[in-house]
Amino acid sequence: MRFHMPAESQQAFLDGLKYDARGLVSVIIQDADSGEVLMLGHSNREAIANALRDGTWWFYSRSRQTLWRKGERSGHIQHIKEIRVDCDGDALLVKVQQEGGACHKGYRSCFFRRLDETATLITDREKLFDPGDVYGEDAGAE
Repeated sequence: MRFHMPAESQQAFLDGLKYDARGLVSVIIQDADSGEVLMLGHSNREAIANALRDGTWWFYSRSRQTLWRKGERSGHIQHIKEIRVDCDGDALLVKVQQEGGACHKGYRSCFFRRLDETATLITDREKLFDPGDVYGEDAGAE
């Protein structure tokens, strides 16, 4: 089932969000089936409008200052299943069906490390893909 929102409802939804000074809202991406948190990103009004229109999630890159659709280079697309808004209207929780890994470092989730009691970061997940094979020389970005 593809996420769908009528155009007139989209405008009301977009108008109701509280964007920060840069015009962004924080977006938590969660696996719709398992509940695993996959990533955190930021989206502006245009990115959210694109997502509502095509049913896959879009972000705004703060470093590159451009829109990007998750999976546009990797093929690891996020199909929207549900969108939730926090109580302040300034953050979204987007439940998705994730194709492949969500993390540009090769993992299913960007949260593949945990902090142990000695303040050491421990990688406790397996890589799904080699970022160099997917992104080539530009292995640091989607």
